[in-house]
Amino acid sequence: MPQEQRLLNANPAPLEIGRRGPGAPADVWGALVDHAARIARDEPLLTALARHWILSKPDFPAALGAMLADKMACAMTPRDTLAELIAQAILDEPDIAQATLADLAAILERDPAVNGPAHPFMFFKGFQALQVHRIAHHLWHAGRHDAALFFQSRSSEVFAVDIHPAAPLGRGVMLDHGTGLVVGETASIGNDVSILQKVTLGGTGKETGDRHPKVRDGVLLSAGAIVLGNIEIGRNAKVGAGSVVLHDVPPCATVAGVPARIVGWCKKGAPSLSMDHELPES
Repeated sequence: MPQEQRLLNANPAPLEIGRRGPGAPADVWGALVDHAARIARDEPLLTALARHWILSKPDFPAALGAMLADKMACAMTPRDTLAELIAQAILDEPDIAQATLADLAAILERDPAVNGPAHPFMFFKGFQALQVHRIAHHLWHAGRHDAALFFQSRSSEVFAVDIHPAAPLGRGVMLDHGTGLVVGETASIGNDVSILQKVTLGGTGKETGDRHPKVRDGVLLSAGAIVLGNIEIGRNAKVGAGSVVLHDVPPCATVAGVPARIVGWCKKGAPSLSMDHELPES
């Protein structure tokens, strides 16, 4: 019996992943296949989609390529042409797939609304837009700037997420919702960062050269935060919702307000992992 049919016929135990606490499973690809099989079996509307993107694929890079090609395709850029380009990018830079698996694990660890890895892979535009950016970033550094800018533009149209392809991003990044995110050309985002909707990492005007924020590991950027200029958001810092940040933020600092000021300090660990948006009482 083919593997796909065995998965569809199986009746596995409930998935014990996607909640805060013990963390994501080590075998994210295996968990993704199991969850997709459950969806295909239980929801007829999504059987063909789960098969096309995941269950018919031999490995995670193939599944990732299929999903991204379908999302980015349009009348003038056929799906098969994009699939070939994406597959070649993943082959040339295996770190793309590894970083994507880390991003998927990050969602399972941090988002209490997630019940398994197939949900963010198939339905969460923040996750999908982030992986489109990883392809665009590869193309940018390969000298294919026009193709990279197409991916940026198409991602903005499809997901309402606008990340310049030159901007480097670390692993274990979570774009929660993603809508309205803007990241400038010379910005950078470290590892284990969590970013909510309507965040801007922008410039302050018409400067040239290095002009955008540097977000270090473990940072939490809450909804609507605006961070402008060539400034640094230090490791494990937190920016409160709706804040406007115009100056460097020290490591472990919590800043809030317009303009933002330091209102507290992290107590333990990275706020991006705990997803703790609370601010100290004044």
